Amino acid sequence: MKKIIVILFLFIYPANSIAHIGHYIKYNKIEMEIFRNGELIGYNHYLFNRNGSETIVTNQIKFVVKLLGATVFQVEGYSEEKYFNDQLVSYNSKTLQNDKKKFVNLTFNQKNKKFDIKGSSYNGEASADIVIGNWWNHKILQASSQISPISGSIKDQVVTFLGKEKIDLYGKVYDVDHFTLKSKDMSIPKDKRLDFDIWYDRKNLMILKVSYSRMGNWEYKLKNFN
Repeated sequence: MKKIIVILFLFIYPANSIAHIGHYIKYNKIEMEIFRNGELIGYNHYLFNRNGSETIVTNQIKFVVKLLGATVFQVEGYSEEKYFNDQLVSYNSKTLQNDKKKFVNLTFNQKNKKFDIKGSSYNGEASADIVIGNWWNHKILQASSQISPISGSIKDQVVTFLGKEKIDLYGKVYDVDHFTLKSKDMSIPKDKRLDFDIWYDRKNLMILKVSYSRMGNWEYKLKNFN
């Protein structure tokens, strides 16, 4: 049964169509809110800027977790993805996680057609088929691996299509496809493992909601796009 689901997924989401940056040509901004245990704690915003064949996607993220009024965990970061036509040519991010600085500097090597990565958790090469693990890009549902947008580490992943559902976001009902995205290597420590539920709107070509459990129940919800 699982093989049938995977084959169906490949027919519904062929690799050539899902990778097209042109799918986002009509979008200037995607705004997501971040919840923990049902409480709004921050935001994750993506902005699109275009100049001819070049597209730059900037990401601003900030959230704060408090316990009894005291801050126990906080993240604030900024990143920039640059595409030329459909090809990711560079990615740069800086993130402050509590008091720890993390970063990624990625460039596309034209000679060997691979990514060169310098990050706080990984330095080396990576296949150009790997996607940056940001929630604006539905290519993440097709990729076999992802690059951490915070540290540059690479994780192999398995995406499973669970079925079609309806979800209500901010008073609006959407028809969505429900997926799980999990680490291929389940021996990875749980706090570093990929383990997400993702709801995808095929009509608008956008991820509407992401949930996971880690020190609480987290949700990223699409609030606005234009």
